[in-house]
Amino acid sequence: MKVTSLGWQTDLEILRLGGSEFEDRGDHLVIRSPHNPTHWWGNFLVLSSPPPPDETQHWLDVFHAELPDASHIAFGFDGVTGSVEQLAGFSDVGMTVEVATVMTAKEVHEPPRPNSDAIYRMLSSDDDWHQQVELAVACNDDGLEPSRYREFCAARAVTRRAMVEAGHGTWFGAFIAGRMLSSMGLFTTQSGLARFQSVETSPDARRRGLAGSLVHNASEFGFHELGAHTLVMIADPTYSAIRLYREVGFTATEAQLQAEQRPKETVG
Repeated sequence: MKVTSLGWQTDLEILRLGGSEFEDRGDHLVIRSPHNPTHWWGNFLVLSSPPPPDETQHWLDVFHAELPDASHIAFGFDGVTGSVEQLAGFSDVGMTVEVATVMTAKEVHEPPRPNSDAIYRMLSSDDDWHQQVELAVACNDDGLEPSRYREFCAARAVTRRAMVEAGHGTWFGAFIAGRMLSSMGLFTTQSGLARFQSVETSPDARRRGLAGSLVHNASEFGFHELGAHTLVMIADPTYSAIRLYREVGFTATEAQLQAEQRPKETVG
């Protein structure tokens, strides 16, 4: 199956670099992440397009057959445009359906309200990565079960650090007085493309210009050090952070469709 969406192309390449396994079934892809089995978006299916509503049960059956140990359900749908109405079959059975915005930039500029108090740098030490896990745990905005979410964040950090140390990209942090207040990753995925991952800012440090300044600094690194000509980022169109990305030069390019059903007590 040939994936056309820039969002899914870069998502899948980052998963591959992190050790996830893929199987191509022709009309769908199966993605498995044995190293992090509670990661919803590391254990899921990507379909070639949104199916008609009367095929929903068929695809639910396929999911359970392909990923029988999963306590969640997650589907991605290839394509560059779309709306939640196309996923009515999945919302009708109680799944959460979303249309994210794929944003790209070929150049960036400083945000209108930069933060000059922080030190912006790449993560390198054990303490840096420990702080990255603690920051991720603090950004549990969805209220996921805390102990299992911490376990997930720790496993994810191991994968991310291994990818950085293998030379696939880097992870950045914004620090004030030695404390990491914002972080994000940037990884090369294809020739000339680099993809942002997990832009997070501590709840007690938001609206201080940290994330915008960090995105700007990381973007310049991507262009000048990683050799990227296009940066890719996925944003929730309903979340205020999308304004931040626009302010440094990102524009909406595609729509990315997905559907998920979370287990009662797990992480994603």
